[in-house]
Amino acid sequence: MPGGVARRARAAMKHLLSLQRSAGDWEGEMVWCTMILAQAVIVRTVVGRPYDARERAAIIRHFELSQLADGAWGMHPESRGYVFFTVLAYVALRLLGLGPETSMLARARAWLHAQPEGVKAVPTWGKFWLMLLGLYGREGVNAVPPELFLLPRWLPFHPSRFYCHTRLIYLGIAYLSGVGFSASLSDPLRDALRSELYAEPYESVDFGAFRHTVARTDLYVPISRVLRLVYDLLARYERRPWKALRQRALALCFEQILREQRSTRYQGISPVSGLLNCLAIFAHDPRHPDLAPSLEGVEAWRWEDEAEGLRYVGARSNAWDTAFAVQALTELPELDEEAKHALSRAHAFLDQAQMTAELADYREAWRDPALGGWCFSDGRHCWPVSDCAAEAMSALFALYERGDVRISEALGADRLRLGVEFILSRQNADGGFGTYERRRGGRLLELVNPSEMFGQCMTELSYVECTASSLGALAHYLHHYPDLPGGKITAAIRKAERFLRSRQLDDGSFPGFWGINYTYAVFHVAKGLRMAGVEPADPVLQAAAGWLLEKQRSDGGWGEHYSSCLEGRYVESGQSQTVMTAWALLALMEVYPAAHEAVGRGIAWLCSQQGEDGGWPRQGVNGVFFGAAMLDYRLYPVYFPTWALARYVRLEGAKASTSAGLNDAGPAYAGAEGHHDTGYRR
Repeated sequence: MPGGVARRARAAMKHLLSLQRSAGDWEGEMVWCTMILAQAVIVRTVVGRPYDARERAAIIRHFELSQLADGAWGMHPESRGYVFFTVLAYVALRLLGLGPETSMLARARAWLHAQPEGVKAVPTWGKFWLMLLGLYGREGVNAVPPELFLLPRWLPFHPSRFYCHTRLIYLGIAYLSGVGFSASLSDPLRDALRSELYAEPYESVDFGAFRHTVARTDLYVPISRVLRLVYDLLARYERRPWKALRQRALALCFEQILREQRSTRYQGISPVSGLLNCLAIFAHDPRHPDLAPSLEGVEAWRWEDEAEGLRYVGARSNAWDTAFAVQALTELPELDEEAKHALSRAHAFLDQAQMTAELADYREAWRDPALGGWCFSDGRHCWPVSDCAAEAMSALFALYERGDVRISEALGADRLRLGVEFILSRQNADGGFGTYERRRGGRLLELVNPSEMFGQCMTELSYVECTASSLGALAHYLHHYPDLPGGKITAAIRKAERFLRSRQLDDGSFPGFWGINYTYAVFHVAKGLRMAGVEPADPVLQAAAGWLLEKQRSDGGWGEHYSSCLEGRYVESGQSQTVMTAWALLALMEVYPAAHEAVGRGIAWLCSQQGEDGGWPRQGVNGVFFGAAMLDYRLYPVYFPTWALARYVRLEGAKASTSAGLNDAGPAYAGAEGHHDTGYRR
């Protein structure tokens, strides 16, 4: 089989190379749902910048393709219908000019009316968007007063302690609520939508009675008693807010909105908050000089093709995808000139994507330092992330260690040290790593999670995957450069390793947060611990590998269903999945020899699924955020299987060249042969 796998690996490499972009990066669409598209249509309509005829047709096509058979729209590509996503899509399509009698809207309306409480029970975010358009009574929307942002920052529930995405979303919501903004839809369209969305006359709906009501289809985190009490107190305040305090709060919120827009080159940390910021600026002054660039900045999140139409992604993944593509390619023992040239171009992209200047007023923006980091994207919005920086650095080190790829100029010691210092700045007290920032708030903040559809979104956490990626990069750095003064890197590595060990479950698995789910986490942990010099015989790695062996399916593959994230336990999918199989194999080959029977079966299954073009078919969703929001990373089925095949080929080649030594290696766990030695030892 090794010779056949080598041919398969070369074919996979060619396919991966064919997807490299002109800037030297790789980026696949990160597929989520139609929420951002619907909100973009609403915002563009409200501010008087509608889409042209071609764009409208492309948007309608995407809504049509993503509509479920029952007429609803869901949270993600495999989701059931949600009232929230369905009503937003319905309103957006009406704003685009579709009549209520069209099949797409008639089916959506029928589905909405069939729900127990219909649109009245849309989650709070939906109530808010409908309220802005005059389609939901203000008395039925739980208040987020801007005065919350005036509270002393030392308070444990000040919004600056929220997870960055969450606080920026509520910053926009608070401003728009505080100014009492309402869009000016034409009376005929507004009245028509009111009659279409509700089964009873709009004027007869007691919206206040539904302030705490959320449709069962949409509910993930019930409104807690604490949050209900907070909402009720805020509702009383909203009846007669203190005018002077309200004006101070609005001024602060607007200042922070402008600071976010300008520091992110008007893209915002995401299009979700970016669109709210556009509305806030419009509400402040329709002629404000920051409105046009903010609307243009939203377009940085646009994704369009003939097959699936026009939509918006929740994140751009240039640096993330490029880092993994580079690591996959550098695993191949032999590279042709095309691959070497591609890696040289990828290096140039990662070089320019690093944050080499600090944001001037990051403290005033309630942010952590950004200098030295890499963003998930191309870096233009200046929100770097711990594991994105870590995987970028691991990719660079893997590239430098080869020695056969011509690079115009490698990143110098100062630049790499900046990267290390950035990663260290995201380590929490428990040894784990956050994403954009260190942890700022306690777990009790989740008691006042107002999103209802998403979980664990109120504050930064310590994540298994981010910790493992950061651990690997820090250890890799120590192989080439001395420690920072005071042994800061060594100390951070020890804390990170202790954190990972403490998170292992009794069955040997690890809980994930950003991928699906236990398989994804085990892949990262095995990679990070081995990079840090942990031996394959270590009980943690042995238990993790044993768990993977138990989950291998009869056909040789692995497959984990997304409901693992929802239920907090491993749920097997109906069929083996290419991406999960690649993750499992990459983890197993950190612990067992490539000749291990389970590895061979998994590699054989991967080879059997490979297409004539060298790629693999798309299957189930493979990513997740905030517990319930599943994602389809379109390049995961490209570079992860390529990486698994490449590693198998490399390890088998190393075995052939050192077979005499391996015969005396001892038990199976001694055979993760040929792994890049970082030089770090505890």
